[in-house]
Amino acid sequence: MSEVKITHVETILLSRMHEPERQWKTSTFRTIKAEGAIVVVRTDAGITGIGEACAYGVPGLISDTVRRVSPLLIGRDPRDPSIVLHPNGHSWAYDCAISGIDCALWDIRGKLAGKPVAQLLSPNPINKVRLYASGGCSYDWRERPEQLIEEALSYIAEGYEVFKFRVGTHWAWDGVTVDRMLGLIQELSQEVKGRMELAIDGNQRLTEEIALALGKGLDRIGGFKWFEEPIPQKDTDGYARLNAALNTPVSGGEQYTTVEQFIPYMERKAYSIIQQDAGICGITEGMKIARFGMQYGIPTIPHNWHNGVMTMANAHLVAALPDPIILELCRIQGPLQWGMVKESPIIRSGWLEIPDKPGLGVELAEDALERFPFVEGNYYVTVER
Repeated sequence: MSEVKITHVETILLSRMHEPERQWKTSTFRTIKAEGAIVVVRTDAGITGIGEACAYGVPGLISDTVRRVSPLLIGRDPRDPSIVLHPNGHSWAYDCAISGIDCALWDIRGKLAGKPVAQLLSPNPINKVRLYASGGCSYDWRERPEQLIEEALSYIAEGYEVFKFRVGTHWAWDGVTVDRMLGLIQELSQEVKGRMELAIDGNQRLTEEIALALGKGLDRIGGFKWFEEPIPQKDTDGYARLNAALNTPVSGGEQYTTVEQFIPYMERKAYSIIQQDAGICGITEGMKIARFGMQYGIPTIPHNWHNGVMTMANAHLVAALPDPIILELCRIQGPLQWGMVKESPIIRSGWLEIPDKPGLGVELAEDALERFPFVEGNYYVTVER
């Protein structure tokens, strides 16, 4: 095909208020809405690409950033490697905006080539990706901590074989200790034993001392696939010590956007699993990070929160890896997650089938903005007790 030029770049902001029963909580906050930031890149060939930037409370800033950098793209060929804008690792909104653009460019490249993105990334991609159910944000230590077990059983019924959960509402409110957390985990493990594997996300909430005690408890229970971001992300030394001390793999890196940010963790063996996200670092940098990790023997299991367009970008990334493992799927985002696209991919028994379509394989629903108009304001409220 002759030269194709980008003619327009914009961001479509979407949201949906959660019904009371859909509001989920963890630590000291409670979510009140789901939101999404979809970058749209149009060309003079009539081909449009879409990519989802990881919103996380800054959709307006993402939109502003896309508007500011769009003059660098207008008139350029989307297939030109030099067009790629790279995350800088310093500005969250900038990096997410650039990632949305990058994913949209890959969507266009796939459509122009008549191939799924995974086939542009690898000569032999797989055609379906294993998913794990990501949730465990709805149980409350004061009310019904056993909800966590009920949630896990519901995912088993749907065919998911891996479940990742969080550490619940703010521990200090209800005198939660490591032993109490391990007691609930032991009950959960016994209920799902032989039917489901487990992983836990500390959301960077723990001290190194508490993380070590909890991690040792996970080792005793056995079978945990990973212990995600137990302590603040910048504590490289702490991560290195924890990863060396525990049998359960320590994982992290979801907020990092460049290879350079991951290098110290790889060199120090601070992560056993890296969890970059195409919605935060883009497909281009995400693949670079994955390939760099391979040199250190560290596999990639992408972080993937929010909606369907981002899920497809990360699914193509996983499908293109030499040794694909699994991909996160948020189970508590609500109808916005797949309602924003015309036709959602097939998810059967915990596996997502990569559509045999050019690009990412999904298109934004024509009535998405009408059905999910953006509502200003934060996506969560702080809870006090």
